[in-house]
Amino acid sequence: MGHTHGDEKFLPLKIAILTVSDSRTEETDKSGGYLKEAVQEAGHVFVDKQIVPDDIYQMRAAFSAWIADPGVEVIIATGGTGVTGRDSTPEAVTPLLDKQVEGFGELYRQISFEEIGASTLQSRT
Repeated sequence: MGHTHGDEKFLPLKIAILTVSDSRTEETDKSGGYLKEAVQEAGHVFVDKQIVPDDIYQMRAAFSAWIADPGVEVIIATGGTGVTGRDSTPEAVTPLLDKQVEGFGELYRQISFEEIGASTLQSRT
């Protein structure tokens, strides 16, 4: 018998949040703050939050530490996905991935375009 949405038991995930920005602080990090609240409101376990500059090696260090931590199951990153020279989150993360879901970026941009329009085109995922 198949499951329908809502039949499954909710399993909270242990989530860490990484904000990539050369200018944000804890006080000015609206995206990271929103994500933290959303994670908690959804019933998940907020584990950690960090802000790192747009530097590939600092991003990789943060991602790698969380990947190796059994207390972290999901990492959500915000920032560093634009098209300027300093925006390098995709390049920082790609070597750390075991598997990529082909087509996800295109689907994400299509859904985002319907909600926020052309601003979607400034983001690479």
